[in-house]
Amino acid sequence: MTTVLVVDDQPLQRFGFRMLLDSVPETEVVGEAAHGAEAVRKAAELRPDVVLMDVRMPGMDGIEATRRIAAAGDRSRVLVLTTFDLDEYVHAALRAGASGFLLKDARPEELLAGIRAVAAGDAVIAPALTRRLLHEFARLVPPPDGGPAKDPRLNALTEREREILVAIGKGWTNGEIAARFVLSESTVKTHVGRVLSKIGARDRIQAVIFAYDHGLARPQAE
Repeated sequence: MTTVLVVDDQPLQRFGFRMLLDSVPETEVVGEAAHGAEAVRKAAELRPDVVLMDVRMPGMDGIEATRRIAAAGDRSRVLVLTTFDLDEYVHAALRAGASGFLLKDARPEELLAGIRAVAAGDAVIAPALTRRLLHEFARLVPPPDGGPAKDPRLNALTEREREILVAIGKGWTNGEIAARFVLSESTVKTHVGRVLSKIGARDRIQAVIFAYDHGLARPQAE
């Protein structure tokens, strides 16, 4: 059973999400919030597995609420819902600690799969959308002076793990990484877990941001 807190300032949106999530046995809506401050309070009180977070809300927005929920260090992971206009709100939400994002017009099965993935600690962004997002994200991140920044966490990575981190930064799936390095997907999954642990990333999305921040990944020329 995956517990979910639904956060949206539109009552009809919250009602629709609740109807969908309560219609399947593996998810349970444990609460609703109409703005960021209420989301932070209820996340601390209810400790849901997943917080389904709207971005633009009156008062405290979804970005600040995400930042506070992630900083609390509790079990809850945030899945941001967006219209995917690739503006600064999406990038800020990921930096704040969101575990991924979906379109508000996603199909019901996509939303349910996304919630399950986030609850399991995985990213939920389709590879094609990931690459599109990363291209825009990288435009907002200036390249480090004199090459990649020297971070002690990078020194802790083996050569293979560094290659895996670069591949994650490019938005590759585990299957693509396995094919590129002639590894089994289970081996890739093990490598990814070790990389996340060594760089202190909560999930794959935060690893992508780490790779971009340290100059290990840049957008490909179009």
